[in-house]
Amino acid sequence: MSSSNKTVYLISGTNRGIGYGLAALIAARPNTIVFAGARDPTAQSLKDLAAKHPNVHPVKLTSGDQADNEAAIAEIQKTAGRLDVLIANAGIAKHIGTLATTPLSEFRDHWEVNTLGIVVLFQAAHTLLLASPTGAPIFAYVSSGGASMARYFHSQMAAYGSSKAAANFFVKVLDAEHPSLIALAIHPGWVATEMGNLGAVANGLPAAPVTVEDSVKGVMSRIDGATKEKSSGRFWNFYADKSGRPWDIETEEVPW
Repeated sequence: MSSSNKTVYLISGTNRGIGYGLAALIAARPNTIVFAGARDPTAQSLKDLAAKHPNVHPVKLTSGDQADNEAAIAEIQKTAGRLDVLIANAGIAKHIGTLATTPLSEFRDHWEVNTLGIVVLFQAAHTLLLASPTGAPIFAYVSSGGASMARYFHSQMAAYGSSKAAANFFVKVLDAEHPSLIALAIHPGWVATEMGNLGAVANGLPAAPVTVEDSVKGVMSRIDGATKEKSSGRFWNFYADKSGRPWDIETEEVPW
């Protein structure tokens, strides 16, 4: 496969929700190759996407699994020979409850996937990613406004919020350690996915307020054209939402 004039993306967590939306949006663009990472790359959603877009390649990618991540990167190296944009999207949010009653197992599960997951992914991918012929590779972390301490919104999701806040710190580390790498965290909005709706219902809403379509457009607006000087080491909002609801963030950037 010739990828000399194509931008090669790897997206984690693509079988549904935001990850699937990102993969579908990017796949429809000209001159792209999309490696769609998922625990189950044979998921029907990914089979259908790959049938529609021959530039989509589902790959097995389990968050936090070192061997899995290394095998996925090896497959990208073999198939495309390069990696230009890595979107770390895979994540879990599966427990609602007070800090006093949240089982320690829930913290471990969330930190394993949401925090260590991006460490494992970057460690597996960094050699190929940093060698991107663009000279300006991108590592984009799909974070959460729920990770912001300066704009704290109480949703009874301590395991989730803390795991995302810790991963945000790694974005600052990556920006500092790699002069060519554009590393950024992006709040995708409170999105009407299975995960987002869990938190919405627990907080008295019928569903999360942001559509997947609006979320992925906003996320890509931060990734497209990102530069080291203007974008890197920062926590971006998918969209400056001035609706005034308690969870909305009205600025282009999210305070850490």
